[in-house]
Amino acid sequence: MFANYHAHTSFSDDCSMPMETCIKAAINERLDEICFTEHIDIGVYSMHDCDCKTYLSEFKRTQKLYGERIKLKFGMEFGMQSHTIPQYEKIFHSYDFDFILLSLHQINNKEFWSQAFQSGKTQKQYIEEYYEELDKIVSNYNNYSVLGHMDVIRRYDRNGAYPFYKIKDKIETILKKVIKNGRGIEVNTSCYRYNIGDLTPSTEIIKFYKELGGEIITIGADSHYPEHVAYKIKETEKSLKELGFKYICTFDKMQPIFHTI
Repeated sequence: MFANYHAHTSFSDDCSMPMETCIKAAINERLDEICFTEHIDIGVYSMHDCDCKTYLSEFKRTQKLYGERIKLKFGMEFGMQSHTIPQYEKIFHSYDFDFILLSLHQINNKEFWSQAFQSGKTQKQYIEEYYEELDKIVSNYNNYSVLGHMDVIRRYDRNGAYPFYKIKDKIETILKKVIKNGRGIEVNTSCYRYNIGDLTPSTEIIKFYKELGGEIITIGADSHYPEHVAYKIKETEKSLKELGFKYICTFDKMQPIFHTI
């Protein structure tokens, strides 16, 4: 299965690529399936969040045009914070989603990419607060499919990699809840574009997830441009196989479908 389960189009605030352009690029790359995961980040981008009704309309239009050449799935990336959970519950129950990518992009409405959240804190403080917030979310919300780029704060960490052993207990608490609730994690191939030097989440987290019994795993390119719709997906699948995973997942109506690697 050659699938991208993290794709943005012009319905996301940080992307200008039309959905049809994305689909044509995916077909050109010979993808079997692509899942659109448009941004909703309540609390920060509320004025620019995805117009779900228009998004769904365009999804249905393009599905009719291209559905015989590639599988298209209707998803969303929920950029959630613990205090915005009720708003996402309402959105989730308003549409018939195939897939929900649960991400954490900001805390207390302060973003990571701009350093607004990290400012004035030690590395230990902001790393621990990040995982504490993620734990609050997975403890109180379960209408999602997988955790997106679980250690995304590392992407914006100007102090370098934080030792895994120092946060292993917090990560274990989160992953055990994810697994118990029948949810999974994403491997995000943007790690290659950001030159992180490791997978996202880290190889240590992915291996730990497997050790704890985790099986549901998707691969997402986090694509915003045509040239990224298939970016490093096959290489990442190979890495997962080397780590001992036997399957990758796609989703249909929020249910995982397992495909042998």
